[in-house]
Parts: sequence; structure tokens; C-alpha cells
Amino acid sequence: MIRDDITAALVAAMKGGDKPKTATIRLIQAAIKNRDIEARTGKAPTDDDLLVTEVMQKMVKQRRESIDLYVKGGRQELADIEAAEIVIIEAFLPQQMSDAETSAAIEAIKAELGAETVKDMGRVMATLKDRHAANLDMSKASALVKAALS
Repeated sequence: MIRDDITAALVAAMKGGDKPKTATIRLIQAAIKNRDIEARTGKAPTDDDLLVTEVMQKMVKQRRESIDLYVKGGRQELADIEAAEIVIIEAFLPQQMSDAETSAAIEAIKAELGAETVKDMGRVMATLKDRHAANLDMSKASALVKAALS
């Protein structure tokens, strides 16, 4: 499980004295714990790895947005810190699908559902998320689905 990998990495980082990595892993654990608390009241994914992956993908997205803002604001040192955190977080994420693999998956779902127009985008995206959420950046997938259905 991804949680076990994260805990083992935290112990290793603490023993190795790697303060930035330790801090980032603690941020990951805090975000996962917050998501666990939210899941108690709502609908939680049945797969624990899927929940953890969703949390970490959201963290990466937030950091990428922060990097853009820091670069625009002339704060390169803060952008570098965020980029280093992204590298640490992505080390725990499953291997992401390439654009070619994503396009192939979209075409297969499109054919299976008989989707032809942008009106069918919601069904295609829902099916794509159900099957490949852990291995796919849904924002990139959205653009590819829209292009495939246009």
C-alpha cells in the first residue's frame, strides 16, 4: 500500500536527517489524514490507494499552480521549494499514462460507449475516471477527450 511506503520513507528521511523530505512527507500524511476525516462523513473510495493517490495528485496540482504564481511574482526561490516538493510527492504516485496511452484509452471508451459528440463528454470522462483515475492526470485527459469528441 502507498501509505506504508510513505511511512517507511518518513522513517528513512528522519534517520537520514533529510529535513526537506521529512517536512514534505509529513505534509502528505497530514493531507491524507484530513481526507480520511472528510471521508467519514461522505462517500469514500473503497480502494485506499485510490484515496491516497487522489490526495497526492491534488497536492501536485496545487504546487504547480503555486510555482506559476511565484515565477510571475519574481520569487524563484519559493518556486524551487515547491518544485522540490513535487518531486518528492510524485515519487509515491503510480506511473502516469503517456499521452499515447491516454488517447488509446479514450478511443476505446469512445467506441465502447458510442460517443461521438461533445455532449457525450461527461459519460466518457466518468468512465475514464473509473478505470484510470490513479494513472491519469484528469485535467490533461479532459482536453484530450474534448479534442477526440470534436
